[in-house]
Amino acid sequence: MVLHSNPIGKGDHQVEAHAEHAEHSHDHHEMPTEGRALTGVAVSATLHCLTGCAIGEVLGVAIGTALGWSDLATIALAVGLAFLFGYGLTSLPLLRAGFALSAVIPIALAADTLSIATMEIVDNGILLIIPGAMEAGLGDVLFWGALSFALAVAFLVTVPVNRYLIARGKGHTALHETGIHGGPPIKVVGAATVVMAVFGIAVLVGEAVGDDGGGMESSQSAPAAHE
Repeated sequence: MVLHSNPIGKGDHQVEAHAEHAEHSHDHHEMPTEGRALTGVAVSATLHCLTGCAIGEVLGVAIGTALGWSDLATIALAVGLAFLFGYGLTSLPLLRAGFALSAVIPIALAADTLSIATMEIVDNGILLIIPGAMEAGLGDVLFWGALSFALAVAFLVTVPVNRYLIARGKGHTALHETGIHGGPPIKVVGAATVVMAVFGIAVLVGEAVGDDGGGMESSQSAPAAHE
C-alpha cells in the first residue's frame, strides 16, 4: 500500500488559515457604515495611522533641524519617514502572520495612503504657519510644542477623512478584513494624543502671551526714551 503525502505545503496551509480567519472576521465583525460606531472605528484607524506618522514626522523634523537643512528639505524628509513608518506599522504584523508581500503591499496602500497624506499636509502646513516653529532648535520648547499641536490637529482633520472612506468600504477596511492589527494599544495612543494637544496649546498660548507682553513693554518704554 502506497501512502501519498499531502500535496498542500505549509505555505498553502498558512494561506488557507489566514483566508478562513479573514472570512470569519468579516462575517462576525462587519464594519459599521454610519453613526457613532463608524466614528469610533474611524478614530481608532486614525490613531493607528498617527502612530507611524508621528514617529516619522518627529524623526524627520528633528534630523532636518539638527543638521540645519532648509524647510523644504526637512519637510520632505519628515513626509518620507512618515509614509515609511506608517506603511511599516501596517505591513509588519501582516508579514509576521504569513501574508505574502504581494498581498501586503496593496493592503497597506489602500489602508494608509490617503490617511497619511492628509495628516502630513495638515501637520507640516501648521508648522510652516506657526511663527518661529521651523527656526526653533531641538532644545526650544516651541519646537516640541508646535510639533505636538500640529500632530494633534492633523489627527482631528484626518478622522472625518477615514470615516468617509470606511463608510464606503475603502481605506482602513482593507486592513480590518484581515483581522490583524499591529502597533501600540489604541488607548495608549489616544491618551498620548490628548497630552500632545494640551502641551502644544499650552506652549503656543505661552508664546503668544510672552510676545504680547514684550510688545507692550517696548511700547511703554519708547516714549520714556524719546523724552
